[in-house]
Amino acid sequence: MSYKEHIEKIAGKKTKKIMLFSLSTCLWCEKAKELLDELGLEYGHVVVDLLDEKDQQEVDKEIEKFSDNIGFPVLVIDDGKRAIIGFNEAEIRDLAK
Repeated sequence: MSYKEHIEKIAGKKTKKIMLFSLSTCLWCEKAKELLDELGLEYGHVVVDLLDEKDQQEVDKEIEKFSDNIGFPVLVIDDGKRAIIGFNEAEIRDLAK
């Protein structure tokens, strides 16, 4: 199995391809999700700590491309061209442009 089978697809305005990796207990992750919803953007969402260990390792490899010191949330933009690590409201709002 792959984490990709656990992606929740959120409908909205498609501006860029956005994938949100979050943790179920992370306040900042919830704020990022709420902001994406408020902006009405289309995105994929995976709650990493609810995945099995193998799928979590797959996600870790995916997001380690952007930093050795990963915090959550992680928004991967346009299939890995860039990422927003942590809750950065201004950068997330820029995704709606």
